[in-house]
Amino acid sequence: MSEPLPATMTAIEVREPGGPEVLVPASRPRPDPGPGEVLVKVAAAGVNRPDVLQRLGGYPPPPGASDIPGLEIAGPIVALGDGVDGWAPGDEVSALVTGGGYAEYCAAPAVQCLPVPEGLDLAEAAALPETFFTVWSNVFDRGSLTAGESFLVHGGSSGIGTTAIQLARAFGARVFATAGSAEKCAACQALGAERAINYREEDFVAAVKEATGGKGLDLILDMVGGDYVQRNIEALAPDGRLVYIAFLGGSKVEVNLLPMMLKRLTLTGSTLRARSPEFKAAIADNLRRKVWPLIEKGEVKPVIAESFPLAEAAAAHSLMESSAHIGKIVLTN
Repeated sequence: MSEPLPATMTAIEVREPGGPEVLVPASRPRPDPGPGEVLVKVAAAGVNRPDVLQRLGGYPPPPGASDIPGLEIAGPIVALGDGVDGWAPGDEVSALVTGGGYAEYCAAPAVQCLPVPEGLDLAEAAALPETFFTVWSNVFDRGSLTAGESFLVHGGSSGIGTTAIQLARAFGARVFATAGSAEKCAACQALGAERAINYREEDFVAAVKEATGGKGLDLILDMVGGDYVQRNIEALAPDGRLVYIAFLGGSKVEVNLLPMMLKRLTLTGSTLRARSPEFKAAIADNLRRKVWPLIEKGEVKPVIAESFPLAEAAAAHSLMESSAHIGKIVLTN
């Protein structure tokens, strides 16, 4: 017979908008799984840029979501809500959530859970959902990347970047990346980028034009924005696509759209957190069928930069904001 669940748990609260020091451990009521949800005992939670934005006060949780940060978790299921099929207590899952991950327990929609891939530990599994769901949705669904096309991801050493490089390469694309140091560029190339461009030393537009024989790129995934917008447009090939998932360099820019018309470009973007469980379930199904086998064969892997105990979430955010890491940062219980 399983042990009764505690009524309270430790979670990381955002005391007030501000620096990493505003992340503090606190006692919270343990959540109960609602209809269609499972309750996970969190072994590990991923740390992502949206968590930092939420801490700063610039990315509030969507209506109904927990105010506790954390968008991805891994651990065993300990309880089921009404109407859940296909999962049982004791199953170890990796789950995408709209919040609540920085805690000892977290409720997750059952359709947003995936089995922990064979060969991965729970800390590695916690580093999968946010980046893999995001990359699949934006590179393959929205960006329509196909084998033989050329693809560039900015921030190639980030969690998104290391995931995008590996998946694009695994599905037959020519992969390029930008990064901010020789070490980060080497990491991108080790993961499958044929060319990694140090943006502090080279012009990425000239570099990719040279590498593609003057044609340009079929797809760019950007999280920078700012003055990269016009340069991305210049770097795209005819009928190329530019997909935005963040604007670390600013979202308001003045752009010459004539090249977009002349080259028949597509400029698009998306956010994931507020999308419906049904939308995320479709992504989960694609990942389970098409990507999880690649992970289990060792062809694709999460890249872990460092892990911190849950109580040291502030230190994890400090590392995230330093941009000194390569890959994902995780919190462990």
